Amino acid sequence: MDAHDTAPVPPPGCPAHGSGGRVPLYGPEFAAAPQEYYEYLRHYGPAAPVELAPGVEATLVTDYAAALQMLQDSGAFRKDARRWRAFSEGKVGPDSPVAPLLAYRPNCMFADGADHLRLRQAVTDSMARVDTRRLSRSTEQISGYLISQFSARGSADLLGDYAKQLPLFVFNELFGCPAGIGDRVLFGISGMFDGINADKATEVLFQAVGELVALKRTRPGDDVTSWLMQHQAGLSDEEMVHQLALLLGAGAEPLRNLIGNTLHRLLTHDRYAREGGLIDEALDDTLWENPPMSNYAPHYPAADMEFAGQQLQAGDLVLVSFAAANTGPALKASRQAGSNRAHLAWSAGPHACPSKEPARQITVTAIENLLNELPDLELAVPEDSLTWRPGPFNRALATLPARFTPVQPARHPGAQPGPAATSQAEAAGTARTGERAGLWSQFLNWLTR
Repeated sequence: MDAHDTAPVPPPGCPAHGSGGRVPLYGPEFAAAPQEYYEYLRHYGPAAPVELAPGVEATLVTDYAAALQMLQDSGAFRKDARRWRAFSEGKVGPDSPVAPLLAYRPNCMFADGADHLRLRQAVTDSMARVDTRRLSRSTEQISGYLISQFSARGSADLLGDYAKQLPLFVFNELFGCPAGIGDRVLFGISGMFDGINADKATEVLFQAVGELVALKRTRPGDDVTSWLMQHQAGLSDEEMVHQLALLLGAGAEPLRNLIGNTLHRLLTHDRYAREGGLIDEALDDTLWENPPMSNYAPHYPAADMEFAGQQLQAGDLVLVSFAAANTGPALKASRQAGSNRAHLAWSAGPHACPSKEPARQITVTAIENLLNELPDLELAVPEDSLTWRPGPFNRALATLPARFTPVQPARHPGAQPGPAATSQAEAAGTARTGERAGLWSQFLNWLTR
């Protein structure tokens, strides 16, 4: 057989087709058919050369075993993004579209060694103090409010009207954001990930979080911000701001996409509707096959090495494809054997997601509440007309249009609001005098009326 007959063929529309160059993980072609790209990338071996944005080169690990090895080897692979050679040499500028999620910040995600242990322990211990009953109550209240805003219409964009907003509202409650600060946190995070005035949105977010830290220094509460501040790690104000921005920002976008992708699966796979009560299973299937963070976990080799069939130099950017690793041939057997949570969607090793259980709880509660309130919810457009947002890191729909029998919103049942909402009722009522109140202020008014 001619050697050319077995050569891998890039997916249709792939700019690498015939060029021998790096495979681009951006643009509508990749967003529309990522699994075709991953199948092509597997022909390179456990890792492959990719391009994250024009001129931004990386190596993508697509094999489960290789990914797990890198995630767990903090000696050979480091997380401090100041090691990123292409960035430090000016080959990738701070204005690159991928820089906001890759450039160094002094938080636990970009720390190694003792610094990482100290910051990570403070985050893990503080998140562990979140009461599951309080979290469920907050999620149900926020869910009820968001549904009440569109239930009488008979239609909604389940992303823009629901999945996008709910995690931000839940985090504002958990982190004890008062009305004025909470409004700006919502604005900042939304702008950063939507790419709308991203520089301004980032500035607004960090300023708001800085004010939250200053407030909690003088008026601590029963919230994650105060617990983080009181932790024996003794975080400085700067460290506080960066850990909070990481938790708020890095948590909100993946959680939005996890809710959206799980809803998409429930609405497009008939067996969930037939069998009923399978939200947990749909969630796990989504984490396997359509994880919200498809390619991320940036690492940098500490020295020149050969890894996963690729020659790497110290400071090269190496990423994990959670989506490719989860769906590779090596994982099919273990999944069929019943290991339904052996996927890498939460990452692994010392930098694995510290909020896995709260994220699951929020997602399941949000979807259960939505389906209970709108039991005949269905997709409003053909599935193949849905558009996925381009980008190398996230797996996210642009919109998820749905329809249902219109329901008049019930009067607010008078459930007891959480501690943060209780203390903020008056502030919400007077926030931004002379201006239209922000979304968080509107929710607090609704909750306490």
